[in-house]
Amino acid sequence: MKKNIKKILLGLAVLFLILVGYFFIGSAPRAEKIAWGVNFSQRHAEYLGLDWQKTYLALIDDLGAKKIKITSQWDLIEPQERKYNFNDLDWQIRIAEEKGASVFLVMGIKTGRWPECRIPDWAQGLKKSEQQEKVLNLLKEIVLRYRDSENIWAWQVENEPFFPFGECPWTDKEFLKKEIALAKSLDASRPVIVSDTGEFSFWITAAKLGDIVSTTLHRRVWFKEIRTYFAYPLKPVFYWRKSQIIKNFFNKEVIGGELQSEPWCEQGIRDCSLEEQGKTMNLQFFQENIEFARSTGLDTFYLWGAEWWYWLKETKANPEIWNEAKKLFK
Repeated sequence: MKKNIKKILLGLAVLFLILVGYFFIGSAPRAEKIAWGVNFSQRHAEYLGLDWQKTYLALIDDLGAKKIKITSQWDLIEPQERKYNFNDLDWQIRIAEEKGASVFLVMGIKTGRWPECRIPDWAQGLKKSEQQEKVLNLLKEIVLRYRDSENIWAWQVENEPFFPFGECPWTDKEFLKKEIALAKSLDASRPVIVSDTGEFSFWITAAKLGDIVSTTLHRRVWFKEIRTYFAYPLKPVFYWRKSQIIKNFFNKEVIGGELQSEPWCEQGIRDCSLEEQGKTMNLQFFQENIEFARSTGLDTFYLWGAEWWYWLKETKANPEIWNEAKKLFK
């Protein structure tokens, strides 16, 4: 019995070493040509005290970004039950189309930016099943409204739906399947993106459910559990190896949908000093993250934090990251 246990433990140890070697040793082929884009959140621009329309225009006209991941939020679109206000989102889609920018649109209950889930006041007290019914109605309205917009190339349903981050009342994989099925039934011509955390997942479930996998990539964060800043000890090859598993076993593409290029503070950025912000993002860290992204072998990245670069430029007279980012979009 003891010999069998030793053999099992030895086998597990060997398997562990093989996995560690596969994901942490070696290098990925360097991606010399990357399709760069930016994330945009109207709410985040407003949170920073910016004119969100002016910010959005600057991203396209001054920065030169022609690929945009737009975050839609339930409480902005449906402030009253069944009374939709698409004015702001209409404007974003129309401006992108006029200026030749492609868009993929995030929709659902959890779409990114703290607190992640944006539930209108009227829906706060509803049962889970009732909230889900309302979210499906929302998705239907969004897809039907924008499916004829030629510059929208994909839908993303929810944001990191398997990762317990944010202030959200529930997670439900079976409901996510319903959302994806609904989007496909209303618009079979576009792929559905499913996003997942880059550091705590192997993206298997996302690949099973979505047509394209979108990963986050954050390198320096505030960990509230240990109350300190933390730099992930991961190498670019970690992301490359995982992408190859998804490609070879599921025949799915992996894109970088959220590359960290803004600070991650204990409190919100607005209440975080510039010195504190610099502990997780500054010009040097920005440049390092761009180089890190190139070294993952992935060929598409959407940068997370463009509103913050604009905030630095406009309110702090510090355009260095904005100007550095411009080089990516030439």
